[in-house]
Amino acid sequence: MSALWTSADAAAATGGETGTWEAGGVSIDTRTIAQGDLFVALKAVRDGHDFVAQALEKGAAAALVSRIPEGVDPARCLLVSDVQEGLEALGRAGRARTNARVAAITGSVGKTSTKEMLRDVLCPQGKTHVAEASYNNHWGVPLTLARMPADTDYAVLEIGMSNPGEIAPLAEMARPHVVMITAIAAAHLEAFENLAGIAEEKISITAGLEAGGTAVLNADTAHADLLFERARQAGATSVSFGVGADQPLTSLALHGDTTVVATEIDGEPVMLKLNSAGRHFGMNALGVLATAKALGADPFRAALDIGQWRPPAGRGTRETLDLDPADPDLAIELIDDAFNANPTSMATSLEVLAATTPIDDVGRVLRGRRIAILGDMLELGPTEAADHAGLAENAHLEAVSTVHCVGPRMQNLYEAVAPAKRGQWFETAEEAAAVAYDLIDAGDVILVKGSKGSRVSLVVDAIRKLGHPRPSHEQE
Repeated sequence: MSALWTSADAAAATGGETGTWEAGGVSIDTRTIAQGDLFVALKAVRDGHDFVAQALEKGAAAALVSRIPEGVDPARCLLVSDVQEGLEALGRAGRARTNARVAAITGSVGKTSTKEMLRDVLCPQGKTHVAEASYNNHWGVPLTLARMPADTDYAVLEIGMSNPGEIAPLAEMARPHVVMITAIAAAHLEAFENLAGIAEEKISITAGLEAGGTAVLNADTAHADLLFERARQAGATSVSFGVGADQPLTSLALHGDTTVVATEIDGEPVMLKLNSAGRHFGMNALGVLATAKALGADPFRAALDIGQWRPPAGRGTRETLDLDPADPDLAIELIDDAFNANPTSMATSLEVLAATTPIDDVGRVLRGRRIAILGDMLELGPTEAADHAGLAENAHLEAVSTVHCVGPRMQNLYEAVAPAKRGQWFETAEEAAAVAYDLIDAGDVILVKGSKGSRVSLVVDAIRKLGHPRPSHEQE
């Protein structure tokens, strides 16, 4: 197998000085580094230079550094003036040497799950390179590009932001042929004056489009008109998805743990069946079909393969946990959506919970319940109190038995929710996790959702420890 990077190619890309070596991969973490990787000594919470010796001892081929650490062979170091800039240069070179068709995805919600969905439909049609996890920031995008093999057919990148001005430079580095925006919602709103500001930042992804590129845009999201106008100004060909759009939403229905979407491809009616419930998943599936087609892939085959997709951990994954392995009736269903949250995604997740079917007459409480354990939504800015309290008006709460709230911001919802549905309020996720057993019962369906910083993933972990995961082939 040919090397991903030779020392000569890496030096030419970065302008660095080095000895002779070949690297089969690129890594920023000694905990997961593989034999033959190029270790990139980024400065984050810790200075990566402190781990260069360890990386080389673990089998790294070389290290990208801005200084030679004490005791390290200079011949195994690619010396540059700045490691971050060196990684970016390596990423640009990785992008330049491939003929891959490249897609870049952004949006306020659903970026990672949509990226994974697009990967699953492209992989059967060509060699596909995809961003790992949520590698969507100033180091994640160039790292993904630097890891891309030259013979890649399709590449899928995710581009995120926390502040204005972050998306365009990453898009210009990625040089996508197709960009997709999932939706515009109140995420990172504290860094922007309003939703229009978020829409402006998201559509700046078109700054990186290759000539003749395509923008796949949600026709039903907030500030859709702004998105389409800015795409036109950027010279992009716009393709819409949604009600009455180019990739039309004919119908969408949630059935237990599935989402069924009716659409059309080239005038032919097509039915999509996703093995996960969620209106947002169904909408983004339409965008994935449009993106696959714009990349030159077969959209009909993509429509068939989309059923293989499952959401990433923490983003709506569902599992059945047996509380007593000897009695399959004593089980709960857990919906783990603890990675991110904003008012839009909260509403969508509550719709998913409302569509589930608890089981009666199997637990301490005779009737199975739909239970929501909701953590703080972060980075909402000055409207955060109202945004949390406003969840009490969500129509899908009518089908929810009990709402438990976690965090100081969620106290606003706790005080606003109907007393009959009001469960407990916990100041911290640790407090909620400590009494997880008291919050659930056999037959219940439990949604746990909150921003990552709310740490409600601790509640998910505590609930998982109460049972035994049912094998996937036995999940209903």
